[in-house]
Amino acid sequence: MFLFPSHTTTSNIQLHLPTQNKIMKGLPIKTLLLIPICLFISGITNIALSQSISILCYNIHHANPPSKEAGFIDLKAIARVINDSDADLVSLQEVDMNVPRSGNIDQAKELAELTNRHFYFAKGIDLDGGEYGVAILSKSPFIWTKSFLLPMVEESEQRVIAIGSIKLESGKEVVFSTSHFDLKDKNKISNAEFVLAQAKSTKAPFIFTGDLNAHPDSAPIKLLSKELKSVGEGATFPEINPSRQIDYIMIGKNDPFKVTSFQVIEEEYASDHRPIFAILELR
Repeated sequence: MFLFPSHTTTSNIQLHLPTQNKIMKGLPIKTLLLIPICLFISGITNIALSQSISILCYNIHHANPPSKEAGFIDLKAIARVINDSDADLVSLQEVDMNVPRSGNIDQAKELAELTNRHFYFAKGIDLDGGEYGVAILSKSPFIWTKSFLLPMVEESEQRVIAIGSIKLESGKEVVFSTSHFDLKDKNKISNAEFVLAQAKSTKAPFIFTGDLNAHPDSAPIKLLSKELKSVGEGATFPEINPSRQIDYIMIGKNDPFKVTSFQVIEEEYASDHRPIFAILELR
């Protein structure tokens, strides 16, 4: 099975030696010589315990390229995006399972096989004898997985959140999740409130991703920002000449993450959304 890559470096370590004469005065020369060595080893230890995590979030439009007719499915195009990104964790929205329009295949399972990853699918609704929802993929096995139907205060398509726990190579645990918020404003608020509750109750560092059908200044995003923060900004929809951001990767505000990079991937064929990609460092 695959494990997350661990990236360490010693090039940015700064040694801070005591400078006050009253501290230095009287210390044996051997002790003075050991100070920078001990600080150097301490810095190496802290860096070695950090973990780089790459994340891809993608609304795949049930693998139906918008330039093609309904019923044309190109799951390999989605797999190519995932493989090219080499993401450790992947979240997918608008995923079919055994639905006639996409050839009655289990898309999450098929993508996991095409990308050599573990997967978990969460159903939002029944659809034409099959199921439709979201999925999470991981290079490392999941410790546990679960899903919840999101509260809907107005009648609409049922929404769901998929959550999984992963143990990193460093031994640390992260909780990875995804959802696809509703189009109706009141439902988006109730969806966001549920995610907030999950973030607050999770002890491990929390990552939330998804198509939230909301722009950065909207009420649902402002509500989520009480506990979470977006790792980057950039228009993600539509796929050609995108004009607005509705897809997000978010992390817990108080979690020990550092955002290394964020980008909207310039993919125009496979779906009606553009995928987003981020690299985080968990300390």
